[in-house]
Amino acid sequence: MMSEIGMQAVQSSNIMAIGHDAESQVLRVKFNTGAVYEYIGVSQAVFDALVSAPSVGRYFAENIKGVYGYQKVS
Repeated sequence: MMSEIGMQAVQSSNIMAIGHDAESQVLRVKFNTGAVYEYIGVSQAVFDALVSAPSVGRYFAENIKGVYGYQKVS
């Protein structure tokens, strides 16, 4: 069972919603395919930058994907 992380919709061609738990430093990403992944060790500052990025998808691809460990949760 996934822990409760509040998700917020984002405007992106491949990402539907994102959420973050500051205490555990987990970023949850729901892709438009419906798949949900959690990225481990993502700081609040990185999440804030992701939320405010002009392109969420580009920021994700350049600064999160391939940088942080992850697990597929659904």
